[in-house]
Amino acid sequence: MTSSAWPALPYDAWKGTCTTLHLWTQIVGKARVAQTPWVNHQWHVVLYVTPRGLTTSPIPYEDRSFEIEFDLRDHGLDIRSSDGGARRLPLTGGGSVADFYGAVLAALAELGFHVRIHGTPNEIPDAIPFREDRTERVYEPEKAQRFHQVLVQVDRVFKQFRTGFLGKVSPVQFFWGSFDLAVTRFSGRAAPPHPGGVPGLPDAITREAYSHEVSSAGFWPGGGAIDYPAFYSYAYPEPAGFRQATVRPDAAFFLESMGEFILPYDSVREAQRPDDLLLEFLQSTYEAAAQASGWNREELECEPGRPRVPRPVRPVSAA
Repeated sequence: MTSSAWPALPYDAWKGTCTTLHLWTQIVGKARVAQTPWVNHQWHVVLYVTPRGLTTSPIPYEDRSFEIEFDLRDHGLDIRSSDGGARRLPLTGGGSVADFYGAVLAALAELGFHVRIHGTPNEIPDAIPFREDRTERVYEPEKAQRFHQVLVQVDRVFKQFRTGFLGKVSPVQFFWGSFDLAVTRFSGRAAPPHPGGVPGLPDAITREAYSHEVSSAGFWPGGGAIDYPAFYSYAYPEPAGFRQATVRPDAAFFLESMGEFILPYDSVREAQRPDDLLLEFLQSTYEAAAQASGWNREELECEPGRPRVPRPVRPVSAA
């Protein structure tokens, strides 16, 4: 794998399209929230990376289901129903968030899915309700496709990292609230209540998400605390000594303002072996969290998975 598979994604060059996709994915994600039974740690709200973009996966509606997918290759929003109905909305051509909001709900209604969603974005300070956001938005197809190419690579490596853990571990998931792709490992122990305080997100939801001890890693395309795309890793609750741990590679560092280890995306993209560098970051930051928190690593960890090779099962000793 060469770095040509990992395209440049400078935040300043695509922040207009990034902001647009952030708001659009919130509208689509909220349609999933409105119809899907709650799953621990909000795993029911997420989107998933596909070869073409981002999808909700099937969403239940009475005795039918529907799926919404962002096609970031041919730049359309596809809505498909289990009884054969379909609608496609173009992503190009401009327009406002209010226009997109109305078009999505109207297309769903035409297919017989009368969905009501919470009308204000989450995790965005001073957010404008969707139906009131009349600002003309930017969507640049080449920038969106580039973002998708990055997500495909990150999703692939995160899924490889996920295989080295026997304990509870999340799927690789795209959270539209924070607009990041993440994978989370759990120690199995309960955590103290999260303090909450996330903009536009009820504290009860945050506390449910962080009800148990975690080591979490992800990819964020930039904005806010950092103005460049980066990988991150954090522990909750943060154990003593975690932020002082030595992690790899050399380009990684602890960012006090975020309380997380950071690895700039460009360090991975420009590496001779991008996969190996990213896996080194994921593994070393997990080890820092697990070591500092006293996780039962012998029982929780295993060798990384390989295609077509069953994982060996340790024999149980006789009592």
